[in-house]
Amino acid sequence: MIERWNRDQVLALAPDASSQKAAGTISSPRKWSGTGVTADAVWGECAGSGSKPYRACVDLSEPAYRCTCPSRKFPCKHALGLLLLWSADGVPVAEEVADWVGEWLDGRRDRAARAVEAGATRAARSAEAAPADGRRAALREQRVSAGLSDLERWLADQVRQGLAGSRRHDQWDDLVKRLIDAQAPAVAGSLSRLPAVLDGDDWPARLLSEYALLHLLCVAHRNLAAPAGEGTGDVTGDVTGDGTGDGPGGVPEVAPTGLLERVRDRVGFSVTKEEVLAGEVVRDLWDVLGRRDEEHDRLIARRVWLRGRKTGRAALVLSFAPVGQALDASLVTGTTMDADLAFYPGSTPLRAVVAARHDAAPAGPPPGQSIERALDEVAEALAGDPWLDSWPLVLEGVTPAGSGSRLLAGPSGGLPLHPSTGTPWRLVATSGGHPLTVAAEWTPRGLRPLTTWDEEGRVIAL
Repeated sequence: MIERWNRDQVLALAPDASSQKAAGTISSPRKWSGTGVTADAVWGECAGSGSKPYRACVDLSEPAYRCTCPSRKFPCKHALGLLLLWSADGVPVAEEVADWVGEWLDGRRDRAARAVEAGATRAARSAEAAPADGRRAALREQRVSAGLSDLERWLADQVRQGLAGSRRHDQWDDLVKRLIDAQAPAVAGSLSRLPAVLDGDDWPARLLSEYALLHLLCVAHRNLAAPAGEGTGDVTGDVTGDGTGDGPGGVPEVAPTGLLERVRDRVGFSVTKEEVLAGEVVRDLWDVLGRRDEEHDRLIARRVWLRGRKTGRAALVLSFAPVGQALDASLVTGTTMDADLAFYPGSTPLRAVVAARHDAAPAGPPPGQSIERALDEVAEALAGDPWLDSWPLVLEGVTPAGSGSRLLAGPSGGLPLHPSTGTPWRLVATSGGHPLTVAAEWTPRGLRPLTTWDEEGRVIAL
């Protein structure tokens, strides 16, 4: 039997605040009939305005949702209300699922099996189309190299002319379009987000830092993509730290594969899900630390952070959806899953997809670390990926401190919170001056608290 989620965990699944409020109004037992829960699913019928009740059920192993209501929200208020009822121990345990729930669960398993078969078919077709794909790939390489050369020259001009004229929010528009035409979408995205850097008194330092990272990416792509021995010497290839690079200018004869893949990812070369699943797979008990949604250009990106209990590895599961459409809600904050994660290639593998789930795992506060050890871990991650902008941490024995509780302090020091966080009142109230275990997202501008656990081990989403 999967351990019951608490109210915070259920409400964290809601697509918006109105869904949370609506779910609360229909979570009363008098609204529901025919309810039941097994190890894999919870279901019930909710009285509505029509003559027939709405049938809602949740596959707890994912989770996945189904409801007969016409709502386009995902999960809908009925699924959330049912989960709230279950979290309050208001759903009786059943020996077997209802017939209509069993049909839905069987259909999900059949679709999953067909998806595996379809993936194998696509892989076979891709192998047949390899020659044509190779020609298209070579043409794209040429376009990307030309686009990054233009960006490199533009950056040099900006530094030469100074930053005084950089307060125009539209100054990057033409260059963004050229990089999109050059098929370097990730670099174009980084440029399009630069206007946000202009807010705040420290904008010159932040803008110059962003320019430096873009320049490093351009030079790294040029050197790492060059044939062996043809590096320009602008970026050292010495990966051992002893200054004895094998090639001219410190560029190694063979570029480190992980670093090259990370650079290509930052440029915008995508890797298919099939390729990821065919690569490195790690099985562990993965704690779901928390999530954060971010909107850009009418697209919502959901970041879900995980850490492995045995391996100590960090993982990021990303999902995307247009504004107003449902995002992946299959990873519940505060739960622990026994699963295989397939990692995207790179020098600091972080992004992953869930390859397979196994039996339910007992939840509870994840193992934490000191602030000193957390900083060492971030430094190690940045050494492998200088463009890294976030990393999950679990800090042990920390309390909100400083003016306005703008620090998370521990015995070995403190870390500032991100300016957008404000005063973390819920964290302050939970702490009451006592040390806590806090899951947070590290960023160059400070921590974003995600989740904490109270004295009884209950999950509190922040």
